[in-house]
Amino acid sequence: MLSLKTVPEYAGDLDSAEAWSVLRRDTSARLVDVRTAAEWAYVGTPHLASLGRELLRVEWQNFPAGTANPDFVTQTSEALARSGAGKDAPVLFICRSGARSRAAAIAMTKAGYTRCYNVSGGFEGDLDGEGHRGKTGGWKTQHLPWKQN
Repeated sequence: MLSLKTVPEYAGDLDSAEAWSVLRRDTSARLVDVRTAAEWAYVGTPHLASLGRELLRVEWQNFPAGTANPDFVTQTSEALARSGAGKDAPVLFICRSGARSRAAAIAMTKAGYTRCYNVSGGFEGDLDGEGHRGKTGGWKTQHLPWKQN
């Protein structure tokens, strides 16, 4: 008799501090920023120089139309391969608030990567009571390394 096993959509969620901890202690771990080029340029990006690694950047949605990037899996697979990451390396995905990065983690898990994580809260975090980002949750509010591009 066959035993059916439920396969999770992706490895799970990490908050920004947990993501930084994984990146610090596991040299095979990679961080992929799936926001748009405009967001990278105007909002800033995580900065991994102190870890001796580069941030990988692959748009989940094309700017300015906001349409899905049909080549996301291929482009991400190529970027991961160039960085030396195998399909069993921890791959952490980050966006503005955690929605696009969750979708990216699911897509890459379906593509055969076994340890894809979503950085919940993303780079800027959730909206605060006044409707602004960057004050509650997220990479920047945790005072993790980042730079303005």
